Amino acid sequence: MRNRLLKIALMLLMVAGVGYSSAAREIKVEGIFKGQNIFVTNPFAASGVGFCIYEITVNGKVTMDELNRSGFEIDLSQYHFAQGDPVVVVIKHKDGCTPKVLNPEVLKPQSTYSIASFKVDKTGRLTFSTKGEKGVLPFVIEQFKWKKWVTVAQVNGKGTPALNTYSVNIPLHSGVNKLRIKQVDCTKKPRYSSEITYNNLLPEVTFKPGNNGQTTGTITFSRVTEYEIYDFYGQRMAKGRASSVNVSSYPQGTYFINYDCKSESFEKR
Repeated sequence: MRNRLLKIALMLLMVAGVGYSSAAREIKVEGIFKGQNIFVTNPFAASGVGFCIYEITVNGKVTMDELNRSGFEIDLSQYHFAQGDPVVVVIKHKDGCTPKVLNPEVLKPQSTYSIASFKVDKTGRLTFSTKGEKGVLPFVIEQFKWKKWVTVAQVNGKGTPALNTYSVNIPLHSGVNKLRIKQVDCTKKPRYSSEITYNNLLPEVTFKPGNNGQTTGTITFSRVTEYEIYDFYGQRMAKGRASSVNVSSYPQGTYFINYDCKSESFEKR
């Protein structure tokens, strides 16, 4: 009789919707408010009684959305968020089942900036201003040299729509420097600024033993420069900024060297 009463009590708890396992789970979705709501699929609980989700909080407040459905919308407008406000959604669900957030990207920062100003001076100090940012994303500074765009600096965005100003040092090479700004958001598609150019009047860097020259020990530049060294098969051997590079440990053969704004080669003997 006692066992029968215990079984009945357990059944009543399950019908009441509180019979979930103590090993409950959470799904956290966080980002910024961009004016859109979140859609969730809600499977049945593993027991077959009731739905998987039993509570949702938005920034610590329990949502009043109806949860006893196979799919529903978390209405963020009821919280009166401003554009760009931080949002943390926690979905608590029973063990043995997994709800799914269909559109988590609506909380992820978007690349929406526009460039208000963009310039660089002779010291290599690059300054730019933006408008219209929505969410914190890094700005990547790229420089065209060695027949490719090369990342030379990165600065974290402020993520606010007002005018934001940034400043960073970059390594200028001799001659015409071509620069641009890149930002990538959750779409994985880069957004580029327009390009600017700066003509650096410093003389070109040279190196010894010179193009196609032979060495057993050290490559020496006429002044400090950015450089990359690759072997005959395209494997990068070294990268950095210096006035010389020790190559004594390299195997014999032909090597290709990018430095200043040039690409040349040397022989290691």
